[in-house]
Amino acid sequence: MAHSIYICSAEGNTGKSTVALGTLDTLIHRATRVGVFRPVARSTAERDYVLELLLGHDGVVDLAYEDAIGVGYDDVHADPDGALATIVQRFKAVEARCDTVVILGSDYTDVASPTELAFNARIAANLGAPVLLVLGGRAGLQGADRIGHADHAVGDEARTAPELAQLAELAVEELEREHASLLGIVVNRADPAELDAIVAEVRTAVQRGPGRHGRPAASVVGEAPTAVWAIPEDRYLVAPSMRTVMEAVGGELYVGDPDLLDREALGVVIAAMSMENVLNWLTEGAVVIVPGDRSEVLLGVLTAHSSQAFPSISGIVLNGGFPLPEQVERLVQGLKAGLPIIRTPMSSYETALAITRTRGRLAAESQRKRDTALALFEKHIDAEALLELLDVARTDVVTPLMFEYGLLERARRVKKHIVLPEGYDDRILRAAATLLAREVAELTILGEEIEIRSRAIGLGLDISRATVLSNHDFVYVTRFAEEYQRRRAHKGVTLEQARERVQDVSYFGTMMVELGMADGMVSGAAHTTAHTIRPSFEIVKTRPNVDIVSSVFLMALADRVLVYGDCAIVPDPTAAQLADIAISSARTAEQFGIEPRVAMLSYSTGGSGEGADVDKVRKATELVRLREPALAVEGPIQYDAAVDAAVARTKLPESEVAGRATVFVFPDLNTGNNTYKAVQRSAGAVAIGPVLQGLNKPVNDLSRGATVQDIVNTVAITAIQAAEGGVR
Repeated sequence: MAHSIYICSAEGNTGKSTVALGTLDTLIHRATRVGVFRPVARSTAERDYVLELLLGHDGVVDLAYEDAIGVGYDDVHADPDGALATIVQRFKAVEARCDTVVILGSDYTDVASPTELAFNARIAANLGAPVLLVLGGRAGLQGADRIGHADHAVGDEARTAPELAQLAELAVEELEREHASLLGIVVNRADPAELDAIVAEVRTAVQRGPGRHGRPAASVVGEAPTAVWAIPEDRYLVAPSMRTVMEAVGGELYVGDPDLLDREALGVVIAAMSMENVLNWLTEGAVVIVPGDRSEVLLGVLTAHSSQAFPSISGIVLNGGFPLPEQVERLVQGLKAGLPIIRTPMSSYETALAITRTRGRLAAESQRKRDTALALFEKHIDAEALLELLDVARTDVVTPLMFEYGLLERARRVKKHIVLPEGYDDRILRAAATLLAREVAELTILGEEIEIRSRAIGLGLDISRATVLSNHDFVYVTRFAEEYQRRRAHKGVTLEQARERVQDVSYFGTMMVELGMADGMVSGAAHTTAHTIRPSFEIVKTRPNVDIVSSVFLMALADRVLVYGDCAIVPDPTAAQLADIAISSARTAEQFGIEPRVAMLSYSTGGSGEGADVDKVRKATELVRLREPALAVEGPIQYDAAVDAAVARTKLPESEVAGRATVFVFPDLNTGNNTYKAVQRSAGAVAIGPVLQGLNKPVNDLSRGATVQDIVNTVAITAIQAAEGGVR
């Protein structure tokens, strides 16, 4: 039976989608088949963006959108009992395909009344799923009555701990009346200064509640206290994006970078006054409403946005439907500012009202909101305690997502400093925002600070905690050039040549690592492998007793992780080099929790084949055994004998590696590179790497087709390598 959890709230606008996303992410890193179910759809007219966000999360069982929905509000109104029966039937179909299911309660988008919580409780009881109750930390007005200012809506005030305790008591009683079992309570959007007090008051209130028949034993007085957590308010999670603003005003993008529509609008400024007064009202991240017939104000706001003396705004909304004069339109088009300018036919009042009634939403297109939500959940919710309450057992299976999560967790614990030389690549900035939000590593990004930070702000990314350093900074260039020239003087390098060379981002970043200004470097998204790693050969050098720098890919299959080497660096290794690669690969495997059983691959198994290629692998295997007698190694061996127990019993029945290999050493780059790509594409494996090995300090290369997640993973790997004394 699936271990399911029902996430619901006692009112609207609690931000329970944040809790749902965090819970889903936590479960995916423990269970292999995680599903999502929405008993009551928020709308039949349009698709549910929260459900789409959850269904699209990596690792969720492949469910059709329609299969993940129970009924609509109309069905509940027409026949509540019949709707409940349909919900149970459709849920059981999802549950049968899953180890655990995250069930997301209704959103109070229909009729916000106490009966909605009661109906959610009935659903939870009938599905046999314990409830994780989400309480809103802010007492805001709902829907059309919610009029906003720069930070929060009128009436959107923080609730006190006693107020939340009273709300919890009433909500838990409602759950108990419907025989729903309470797993725990999360107070979301809570006052950051009162988190401890809120948790204590809510827990005490629930403990002393009058009804106990539906409560788990853990919440009975004298037993362990009810699980209660509090997540603080974050202004970015409730702020609408410029894309949402554009939809709210029925507008269209007139000019600007479409990618910048994902930036949040943190306030509203109505620029219907003289320009000198408008300037006083501009705030960081605001959306500015400009009447379409006030072209001088439009140009003034654009100029202020470009100036370092004024805040950076999120966008402009031109209202009224007035066409701009031809000369002004040419000027605006020619500025190429990138700032989104939206046109709407609405009046100033209608435009302002539409924007201030718009809430931010946690949707798939907002990376910053997703990163923020996951970071808040990870920081304030005890994931292990939640999993224990759900009784989700650990498994021996290691999925790609489980492995990636383990990398991030280990990197987070060691918190190393990594330099990213390619600051002008948007993928690097997006990865940096995720790494910083999840507190995986400290970062230095190379590039001109104004340009890098402006681009990140425009993309709606928070890299404020990163150091941004120019690779042309005179002080660092001078220091690096002197050191580089000293080390390469035997090659005839002059100080002037050194000064020019160290301004290259790869050399600059490598010098930072070598001189202790960073613990590792990750590059290659916009540069070749040779460009990325050549400086490390010259500056960082190889570790003692290592003759050659090589690489591995960590191949995350559906149920385990294997190590492939070398697939990226050494074209045609000698027997001695092949032995070196095998030993380095085994040590890398150990670094990442993989028990090394090394298969030295060839087209022949055991003593059945002859020829120079087989002899090279046979000699390399002998060298490995001589250098590392305790290492489990077999070779020459064919791939099928290395992975398939049945084949192994036939070909090498006495081998401790055959049929159980975890580290695969290929005889040459041609074989290794083709094999890893074939497995990646044909078996759907996640290839993490290349991970360089053999260097004194970690420098890792990215594919030029690297995704944001590839970059995040590689930074985590580099941090782990740095924590364990460099690259083995």
